[in-house]
Amino acid sequence: MAAQLDYHTIRKIFARFRAENPEPKGELDHVNAFTLLVAVALSAQATDVGVNRATRELFKIADTPERMLALGEEGLIEHIKTIGLFRNKAKNVIKLSRILVEDFGGEVPNSRAALESLPGVGRKTANVVLNMWWHYPAQAVDTHIFRVGNRTGICPGRDVVAVERAIEDNVPVDFQQHAHHWLILHGRYVCKARKPLCGSCLIRDLCPFEEKTL
Repeated sequence: MAAQLDYHTIRKIFARFRAENPEPKGELDHVNAFTLLVAVALSAQATDVGVNRATRELFKIADTPERMLALGEEGLIEHIKTIGLFRNKAKNVIKLSRILVEDFGGEVPNSRAALESLPGVGRKTANVVLNMWWHYPAQAVDTHIFRVGNRTGICPGRDVVAVERAIEDNVPVDFQQHAHHWLILHGRYVCKARKPLCGSCLIRDLCPFEEKTL
């Protein structure tokens, strides 16, 4: 784990991220808050590409909790059976759809506690929805962010909550909205787990990672 970087270095890093990609976007396809919630819940231990492939037709017919309930668990399974843990995920999506209809008037709530009360929705999923749909600067820490945060010293921590707190505490406010997207994309395409592409990394001169592959 690298030591926490200083304020000025972090500002330089995020200024470069922003210059390269001013408006980073999540890669899960969705049409509203409900389909975003479902897509993120389905993406656990699955790729965004695989989820998008499965939901392309699904969201044409089940883009609200009511329509998802009408489709039913077996109907949902037919659409998502290419995704890992599809049976358990289908069960959770149907359950959360029922709760949204019965307790939230069919609307996706926009508090973290309310989101986390839904089946299959953890802190990371809640933070993604809060950030992407309501533009709240919530930091959804996945394996990519955990790796990048600890390798670079941008946001080191021994668990995902510690890394989330490090982002909130150390990344300047003007970068908070897009921070987790920049870090995810950097980890997914450049700072990879086994073979990081340090030679083409735009922050390599600011990164203290000792095992750089130049």
